[in-house]
Amino acid sequence: MIISCIQSKGGVGKTTSAVNLGHALTMQCQRVLIIDLDIQCSASLSLGVSRGSFNPSIAEVLLEDMPIEDAIRKTTIPNLHLITGSMALANFDINFANHDKRTEVIKGGIKSINTKFDTIILDCPPTMGLLPVNALVASDHYLVPIQPHYLALEGLVSLLDAIDRIKAGAGAKSSLLGILLTMVDNRAKVTGEICDIIRKQFENAVFKTEVKTNIKLAEAPSYGKTIFQHDWNCSGAEAYQALAKEVIQRTKGNKKDEQTKTRKKRG
Repeated sequence: MIISCIQSKGGVGKTTSAVNLGHALTMQCQRVLIIDLDIQCSASLSLGVSRGSFNPSIAEVLLEDMPIEDAIRKTTIPNLHLITGSMALANFDINFANHDKRTEVIKGGIKSINTKFDTIILDCPPTMGLLPVNALVASDHYLVPIQPHYLALEGLVSLLDAIDRIKAGAGAKSSLLGILLTMVDNRAKVTGEICDIIRKQFENAVFKTEVKTNIKLAEAPSYGKTIFQHDWNCSGAEAYQALAKEVIQRTKGNKKDEQTKTRKKRG
């Protein structure tokens, strides 16, 4: 299972969700790999890698044809592995702009390790450039985090429409795993109203799990830790444990649907 964590807007808990979902999935007996595709390398920093220790990174794999196995590193968390990000990814669009298979670079780069992990999470940069397009092509599913306020709601509609256009143009078959409500501040009345609108408009596409505003979630990356390492008992930890279980449930359902479709075609 390959999941892209994607959002064109920064500051909505995208990397926080990728990193903590990854750790939570290991607690569900999964072997997980997080690939940091952002030039800011936030996922790498959140997992305790210092700026001077990023190499080898995903940039060497995608830009210099390094075997991806050489870029995988263990983290301090059992069964959670990482491929770091790099500033060199800023050249990705330029390097592959005229490449015949420019939307399949990541798919080709990671195919040799697909079966070595239960889940691979691609933490995308907050753009809709060539890297997120590649991630969509390489993925089975994509997850969209959103902070519930009015402008974000308007942006979500545009983002999902853009993703559908990209998928059609690039031939991507990834499906929406879910919309995740993050940084939910229930002290503001409008927050509940926007959450209700999103759930009414997108129905079952929205995860039941909501990630509340939590200072511990904001603190954890500064220590190079996941929320489970920083404060196991906080509401943020509870939310990402619930999300991991929901992700597993949804992906199992998708597999059953695909198997049913296959049997019908064979019949």
